[in-house]
Amino acid sequence: MKNKLKLMLLGLAFSLTAGAQDVAKEKAFIKDNMTFAAQQYAMMMKTPAQGKDGKAVMPHTMRKDGKVSKGSIYLWTAGFFPGSLWYLADYTGDKALKDSALVYTTYMEPAKTFTSNHDIGFMMYCSYGNANRFAPQPAYEDILTQSARSLCTRFHANTGVIQSWNGFRSWHGDKVYNYPVIIDNMMNLELLFHVAKVTGDDSFRKVAVSHAETTMKNQIRKDYSHFHVVYYDKETGAPIKGETSQGYADNSCWSRGQSWGIYGFTMCYRETGDKRFLKTAQGMADFYLDHPNLPSDKVALWDFNAWEEGYVPGVRSRASITPILYRDASAAACTASALLELSTYVKGSKSKKYFDGAVQILHSLGSPAYRAKLGENANFILMHSVGAIPHGSEIDVPLTYADYYFIEALHRYNRLLDGKPLF
Repeated sequence: MKNKLKLMLLGLAFSLTAGAQDVAKEKAFIKDNMTFAAQQYAMMMKTPAQGKDGKAVMPHTMRKDGKVSKGSIYLWTAGFFPGSLWYLADYTGDKALKDSALVYTTYMEPAKTFTSNHDIGFMMYCSYGNANRFAPQPAYEDILTQSARSLCTRFHANTGVIQSWNGFRSWHGDKVYNYPVIIDNMMNLELLFHVAKVTGDDSFRKVAVSHAETTMKNQIRKDYSHFHVVYYDKETGAPIKGETSQGYADNSCWSRGQSWGIYGFTMCYRETGDKRFLKTAQGMADFYLDHPNLPSDKVALWDFNAWEEGYVPGVRSRASITPILYRDASAAACTASALLELSTYVKGSKSKKYFDGAVQILHSLGSPAYRAKLGENANFILMHSVGAIPHGSEIDVPLTYADYYFIEALHRYNRLLDGKPLF
């Protein structure tokens, strides 16, 4: 109730400051983008939802020939497309979109037992979590609970964190670390917090809090940038070192990783009320918004420090042969969504800073510079995202998660303007 009142007051404050005419303009902006997204995705759904083997596949990115590239339901990005459909269905009230969201979500159910890496939170909470939010059914809670159990198999008490991958080969040579933890993992904790509340089993919450606390201690730097990867000693639990997988250099700041941190620690504050998490979320948000290398449209470069003096990629990384400073719309979209929520947990100039920053990002992404034309871009919404430059993969292409967080941010913005709670 307290949070609901705060959100209502935020919406009222915006209305009083900007005036009814400006609010109407912003509502029209949201409607234009959500309508466009629904049109693009209606065309996307005309492409097969099954691969040649008959198994379900989900939109992921665009191939070089301009057609949609789809991946298995066990790919980390698989949950984003059904999640986007749920947001669009809720906003538009379109029953056909809701039916499609349900169909695509149902495809994801076998992934509830996935334990090969940490990404089941992305896979299942973006799909079934949103299904449960907008069209709740008891069966969805059972699926989410099993998904949380699967995620917890990767938690080891001696490290205090959930193991992200089974191993990672350093860009600096042939060294393979067997307990890497990436900043992305913060996004998977929301699944655990939800299941803890639903089941009454506090062990899920304890795992989430432990992971967040340990990440905050070992992965967030003093300036509130982050190490993308931290390696742990599996036996002693001690952190070994911080490196990068998808960023420019070990000591640089990969922009999407920064967005994962802003979003993840904001969510952890929502779920725990722990002000350490709020402080970390604010510090990471300020790092993003105040960075001298942030372009004026607030859509970040793929790495804040790419090609700067003092930042050197590993010898195996393709970052050293990729001189173009690509933008990453996916980092900007996730940051915008996180900033909108963060703006509701602070007051005064800080609240305005985060709110205004989010709105500016949304308007940038909704402009012709980043938003595709109808029927183009393999029917994805946003252009100009970056997957992994060090791997030479998915460079300056649409990505399903960029679309998801853009749609989520628009949905959140609309609710804030209406004075409604986000959750």
